[in-house]
Amino acid sequence: MGWIWTVFAAGAVLLWAISLGRILSFPAPTCVPPCPHFMPPLRGDRRSRNVLLVVAHPDDESMFFAPTILFLKSKGHNIHILCMSQGNADGHGITRKEELYHACGTLKIPREQVKVLDHPKLQDGFHEKWDHGLLAELTMEHIQLWAIDTIVTFDSYGVSGHPNHQDVHHGICKFLHGNRQGNIEAWELASLNILRKYSGPLDIWLSSLISSSSSKQPIYTLVNSSPSRSYEAMAAHRSQWVWFRRLFVMFSSYTYINVLQKL
Repeated sequence: MGWIWTVFAAGAVLLWAISLGRILSFPAPTCVPPCPHFMPPLRGDRRSRNVLLVVAHPDDESMFFAPTILFLKSKGHNIHILCMSQGNADGHGITRKEELYHACGTLKIPREQVKVLDHPKLQDGFHEKWDHGLLAELTMEHIQLWAIDTIVTFDSYGVSGHPNHQDVHHGICKFLHGNRQGNIEAWELASLNILRKYSGPLDIWLSSLISSSSSKQPIYTLVNSSPSRSYEAMAAHRSQWVWFRRLFVMFSSYTYINVLQKL
């Protein structure tokens, strides 16, 4: 039986290496399969979009959304980040806020395009219930402030199942429902099952296949051709850069790819 496990392990390592090689072979962040209809430049004089990434805590942007950020930056779009809390569950909110600014610096997002809120009704915690109406109002304020035309955020499960992530999703949905002008395009980051979530670069094959075969709903796989950028951004969150998060970033498929679907 020992040789069977040896062969299995060798095969897994080989597949991991092939998958990583496939990701690194792209010269720049890319959409697989290539699709000119995904977030094209807007009409008129503006050639780039103003994209608002709405997250719950500092480090969400690096841990989960780095492939999306790097892809959109490579296309010349302007990225703004609205973080709904300082992540103060352990009393390190001020530190984590500054770490977010440093991480955004590694991702080439200017400090003035990043906003971290500290609202008394939006405090970090698994047992904290965030008001969806308040989230919608705050989102609307920053959409108007930054002339946003596109939103990216969590889906209803929130990748990790964190209630704050889920509340952010529902807050964005509430905003979109009340936005009668219908002038905001919104995308959500797909939550993956646990096998795909911790498959690292291997998930590029299945995600690409799903994106290619999807006909009912637009689904796009964004590939991070420089995974080291994800590591660098996450490492900027020094208070959170503990051993299990280092392992997460290494084995998480969110380091290598993002699957976005229309919200």
